[in-house]
Amino acid sequence: MTAPLPANPANQAPLRFPLAESDLDALVRGALTEDHAFRDVTTLATVREDAVAQARMVARADGVIAGLPIALATFQCVASSIAHEIHAPDGTRVARGTSILSLEGPARALLTAERVALNFVQHLSGIATITARYVDAVRGTRAQILDTRKTTPGWRALEKYAVRCGGGVNHRADLEADVLIKDNHLAALQGDVALAVRRTREFAPAGTRVEVECDDIEQVRAAVAAHADIILLDNMSPALMRECVQLIAGRALSEASGGISLDTVRAVAESGVDRISVGALTHSAPALDIGIDFGRW
Repeated sequence: MTAPLPANPANQAPLRFPLAESDLDALVRGALTEDHAFRDVTTLATVREDAVAQARMVARADGVIAGLPIALATFQCVASSIAHEIHAPDGTRVARGTSILSLEGPARALLTAERVALNFVQHLSGIATITARYVDAVRGTRAQILDTRKTTPGWRALEKYAVRCGGGVNHRADLEADVLIKDNHLAALQGDVALAVRRTREFAPAGTRVEVECDDIEQVRAAVAAHADIILLDNMSPALMRECVQLIAGRALSEASGGISLDTVRAVAESGVDRISVGALTHSAPALDIGIDFGRW
């Protein structure tokens, strides 16, 4: 069994849910419609129309909670009369057995919305939980843990929110936010880092940060000389990263990326990099085991 996650840091910034009410409503209604929730044959056949139930959402594993606003919107989309009490808000680290949310209302509505609500919360809490484990693994170093654009199509804002719930930091939100000159961009310019940075400075709005992906120390030298704001050290060993960090010498932010796991992230952080971006936070996070227990009705 995995060890419990430590308590939330006292200086954690307040979390702001990323979806406007209209977008949240559209997402929830789409998910319920996909599930044909308004023609739940099993529940309609077995549960009386006037039945009332109580239910608790419970963590069945240690983790970090994310996505409760979506879960609540899901239940209340089916029946606005459902009452609730939140016991562990988004961003809370919980132990196995912790009650996260209490619900009371029409039994049919609670049963119908249960699976969709859990799908949202389990997935987002899984992202928050794995992020927290990476954050804990580098604690005491200067490195921040960042996500990437490797997100589920249509879910980016939510998945990046879940990363924040786990104590991570968001990388650029999309292709319009900041610049990341990758190896394929450089290939189009025969590897000319200076030209790539200069063209970017001329085209992008003032204040746009320019990041350059580097595969070796020679590219790092070129990126430093071109005055890149961030230098991404891609698929390098910790020893080579340390050498590159010393070369950069604070003239740009340093970022490590490429195949970094929980087993290796501490060694990467100890190279002295400022940032570590991890695609696995969003594209490979296992769902957190969360269930709903019903009372009698």
